[in-house]
Amino acid sequence: MKNVEYHQIVESVRQACITAAFELPADVHDALKRARQAETHPRAQWILDQLLENARLAAADRIAMCQDTGLAVVFVDLGVDVRIAPPQNRSEATITDAINEGIAAGYEQGYLRKSVVAEPLGRRPNTTTNTPAIIHYEIVPGDRLRISLMAKGGGCENKSQFHMFNPTASEDDIKNWIVEVVKAA
Repeated sequence: MKNVEYHQIVESVRQACITAAFELPADVHDALKRARQAETHPRAQWILDQLLENARLAAADRIAMCQDTGLAVVFVDLGVDVRIAPPQNRSEATITDAINEGIAAGYEQGYLRKSVVAEPLGRRPNTTTNTPAIIHYEIVPGDRLRISLMAKGGGCENKSQFHMFNPTASEDDIKNWIVEVVKAA
């Protein structure tokens, strides 16, 4: 049985939040460089140059690459022979608690935008901690614990359309447009 201290998880997740916001993974950076070298269209070259420069500045100045620092999505490979050792004053604390505590600390200390709401259908109060995270657990053989974190911005899921109707549009015109938009989504 392998014991992993709760505070180690908190610290690792805290650092992962900051790293994910400030630094491109090496494989992504290399892919952008290769794409830039292969690109022939001037506008596309310029866009790739901007992405690479943004990544350089973010890493150098320790600032987020994007203002939308996202919702933390965490992937956990938890070995069957791993035991999370909770703090003495919180004997019921779980790995989920440690992950969320690390996310809260990372978003606070990294000055990352907190955008998670506690109740999306009502008043939409912000949790002010960017938690709870979305956590995917995979139980694996052995004594391995692997935690991967991705900050997922909300823009990629923002499915909306806008239409300006003439003042003469009928109620049926509006309803028909709404139905078509929903069908297309």
